[in-house]
Amino acid sequence: MTDATQSTPAPPSTSATTPDEPAFGWSAYAERVNGRFAMVGFVAVLVVEWISHDTFLHWAGLVP
Repeated sequence: MTDATQSTPAPPSTSATTPDEPAFGWSAYAERVNGRFAMVGFVAVLVVEWISHDTFLHWAGLVP
């Protein structure tokens, strides 16, 4: 049985992993997220090179 007087909780104003508030521009939160995406991209390039046994630039067709 549910209680109709209960409301849904408001979303948190901070990140789940840091006390920083998500903000637009040069903020510690934005830099942390950017760094995490950069690490994922770097690992993806390493995986492509490992699987193809070729450099990423040659695999992508940027270097003949």
